[in-house]
Parts: sequence; C-alpha cells; structure tokens
Amino acid sequence: MDFNREKVVASFVAESAEGLERTEQSLIAAESNPGNLELLDEIFRVAHTIKGNASALDFPQLASFAHVIEDLLEAMRKRELAISRDVISLLLDAVDALRALVPAAAEGNDRLSPSHLELKNAMARRAAGNLVPRPDASSEQVSSPNAVPGSALPLGARNRTLRVETAKLDQMLNLTGEIAIAQGRLRRLLEDVKGEAGRKVLDVQREVESLQKSLQEQVMGVRLVPVGPLFQQFARSVRDLSQSHNKLARLEIVGGEVEVDTRVLEHLKDPLLHMIRNAVDHGIEPPKVRHARGKQACGSLQLSAQHKAGNILIQLSDDGAGFNRQRILAKARALNLLPDGEKVSDQELFNLVFKSGFSTAEEVTDLSGRGVGMDVVRKNIELLRGTIEIQSVEGEGTTVTIRLPLTLAIIDGFSVVANEETYVIPLEMISECLELPADQISRDRTGVINLRGEPLPFVRLREVFGNPTNLPARENVVVLHREGGQAGIAVEKLVGECQAIIKPLNRIFRDVPGVSGSTILDSGRVALILDVAALLRDAIAEQAQAVN
Repeated sequence: MDFNREKVVASFVAESAEGLERTEQSLIAAESNPGNLELLDEIFRVAHTIKGNASALDFPQLASFAHVIEDLLEAMRKRELAISRDVISLLLDAVDALRALVPAAAEGNDRLSPSHLELKNAMARRAAGNLVPRPDASSEQVSSPNAVPGSALPLGARNRTLRVETAKLDQMLNLTGEIAIAQGRLRRLLEDVKGEAGRKVLDVQREVESLQKSLQEQVMGVRLVPVGPLFQQFARSVRDLSQSHNKLARLEIVGGEVEVDTRVLEHLKDPLLHMIRNAVDHGIEPPKVRHARGKQACGSLQLSAQHKAGNILIQLSDDGAGFNRQRILAKARALNLLPDGEKVSDQELFNLVFKSGFSTAEEVTDLSGRGVGMDVVRKNIELLRGTIEIQSVEGEGTTVTIRLPLTLAIIDGFSVVANEETYVIPLEMISECLELPADQISRDRTGVINLRGEPLPFVRLREVFGNPTNLPARENVVVLHREGGQAGIAVEKLVGECQAIIKPLNRIFRDVPGVSGSTILDSGRVALILDVAALLRDAIAEQAQAVN
C-alpha cells in the first residue's frame, strides 16, 4: 500500500476523536430520547469506522474492542436490548476507553489494559444474550484491502476542509500584525515626502494598507470556531455529576453556532466546568426538594453564547436554589470581609464569592467546600481580558455572565500618555473622556470627581507606574465601565484609537499588576496594554480603605 502511514495514522487519531465527541453527545441524547433510532445509527457508524480503520492499520486489539461495541449497539438498534441508564453508562465508559486506546495504538501500544478487558467483557455479556456473536474483527473481511482512515467519506468531502495546526495560524496572524506595524512606520516616512510624487506613493501605500487589513481579517476569520462543540462536552459532565449526587439535571445549549477565536475557546473549558460543578452542587436541589418547591424533578441548566458590542457574552443559568444571601453575609463577616451592620447591594455581596478561600459549603465534598474555585475562575477570565458577574434570586436560580473579547491576538485600543510613556486601553471598555478641572490636579494616587451628579472614582496612571516629580499642566480622565458601575483612569494626554497586535510579556513582567500584555507602536516603541479590570479593582479597593 503506497501511502504515508504516519500521516494516515495521525488522520485516524484526529477523525476518531471527532467521532467520539459526536458519539458522546448522541448517547446522552439517546438516554432522554430512546425512540430516536437515528442517534443509534450515528453511534454505530462511528464505532464501525473506528473498527474498520483499526483493522486496516493492523491494530487488532483496538478493532476487537470496537467490534464488541458494535455488537452491543446492534442489539439496541434491533430493539433486542432496551436503552437504559446503565447501558448508556457502559457505552460512555467505552467512549472514554477509546479516547485512550486510539492514541495509544497510534503510538505502537495496541494492548487492552485489565480495566479495558473487564469493560469489553461486560459489554460482550450484555450483548451475548440478545445477539448471536459475529466473527471477531481480527478475522472479519474488511470491505477493501486498501482501506485507510477516512475512506468511508465521500471523495468530494475531503477537499472541503483542511487541518491546520493552531501554531501556524498564530504565526500567520503575527506576521500580518508585523506587516501592519511596518506599514505604519512607512506611511509616517512617506507623509514627509513633498510634491506630486510623494502624494502618489502615499495613495499606493494606503491601498496596500487596505489590502493588508483585508488579509488580516481573513486570517482572523480562519481562527474563529463555533462554541457548540465545547458546550456539548459539558452535557456529559452534567449527567455524570448529577447522577453521582443523586440529582437529576439536563443541559440546554443556546447559540452553539456563535464563533470565537480558538485561543479564547481553549482557555474557557476549565472555568466553565467549574461553574457547572458549582451549579450542580450548590444550585440544583435533590428531586424531592424540587418537588416540594413546585419545580420539576429534573433541574435545568442553560449554557448560551451570543455576540454583543464586539464581544462574546457567555451565560450559565440554572433554576436551582439560588444564592443564600444570609449565609454569604455571615461567612463574609466571619472572614472580616464586611463590618457588622454594613448594608451591601446584591452585586457587592455576590462579588465576595470571588474572594480567595470563600466558600459557604457546610461540608467538604468531591465538588466543593475547600474554598478553592471562583477566585481562580475570575482570575482565568481576567487573563482573557474578560469580566464575570453573578445574578441570583434565592429559590429561583442563578445566572453567571462572562464577557470576553472575540480574539486574544488583536484588539482595538485607545492610546494614552502618562509620565511620558504610552499605554493602550481596550477600546470596548471606554465610555467617554473628559478633562479634569485644574484645581483637582495633584499627586494623589486616587481621586473622585463629579460625573453628572454621580461620584466617579479614578486612579492616576502616572502614580501607578512611576514616581513623577512635577505636576502635569493638564489631566484627562478616561471613563471606563466595570463591574458594578464606572471608574476612570487619569492620564496627561489622549492620543487616539489604534489597532494593537498583542505581544506576550516576558515571564519577569507577567505578575505586574494592571498590565495584560504589550504591543509595538507605529513609531517602533513598545507600549503596555492595561489590564483595566485589575487596575480599577485595586484602585477602588485602596480608595474605599482610605475612606473607612
């Protein structure tokens, strides 16, 4: 057989992983809709494809394992074996096993571990009483002696998609960004060229910049992937978590077609999984409790995504018990986070959940109670230049909202100057800009101004990142929207809008508070990109402490 085995095996691993994702989702759907034979047909096709490709690539143990899965599925398709929770659990375990067996076989380890052999025998026993065993896969005639992974696909479908490493897309986007920076410097030079020749060259340069921007948008578009596949993975988590804690819960997905940068999606999985675990543990009540409260026995979780104002908005809602305000208050005062008797809004109270070590769980379980969790979730979201907030009604449920940029590679920014250094603020966070009255210019790190009758706290950027000796002649305040209201950043000069190609910080500077990255300006100089959420949170906390 004249083919590159290494590439074919790699394709087999990738296609099997995609097929197993679909199988897991179909199994969970079949559990709640056992009459849908199309779901079983889809699951069977995946198992059959894995078995056939494993046989063609000479992985007999893997093929034998997939063959037993086929036997079990065939009994279910013929209605000789009922679709039940324990059978679905058995098949889900088989999916997990294949996720380990396929890459292991690809690396030359085509063996079944004792646990895999036990699972294989369990499936064979379930199928044996309902289905006459077929010849083992190792001796079964493959439809084509030259079959290779993917051969079951229509020939024309092969050319519609192309697998590309994310690292290559990162490099392409990085290069388009470098070209944009170089073109900006070239334009500055051409603007100094006088006469008709200079004007013509500048017109051509502007045309080249327009083409480059279109190319950059195309590259960014290639990096966009739908959130649906990630969201659908959590259906299995909801099922397993609720089952292990004697609860009933289902996950509804809305907006699965919404697209986001692949790098953003990679960093979303862990925060969302933790939020789902919290919703099942703290939110969804046991069936008897829900029935007593007039709710359906099965709890509902909804995971949704939508584009809004240049960002992606992700919400996880549940119809569970909601947040217990009194318990949070008691815990906050026990940890000295709130003085006794002080009144706080719901939003301020819910934000305490993000404090490190904060937990209202009455006992430690495998899901919660150790005081580790939501603080890490918020930190991970902020590393993505996002925000997170909680809304909850006791007895009715909770909604956690995450707002994220569509890409981590490029942002529309606004350049400002403080202490003779240029900084970039993400444009989507800016509400307006205004000039600070001359009598309020000072060396104080923080301050408050009156904005249309409302107090606006602000922080002076030059005092955060430097130690200037002289007062500036004028100051401007950039008003930013944040959790729970607005706040500002005082700077000496407003430069204007820009497109910033984000460069990661050196490891030495990654823990600098208030900074999320860097970019290169048209002038060739480096500018820091501000982590506005962290910068304002620290400043507001510092001012509140000073007032008290």
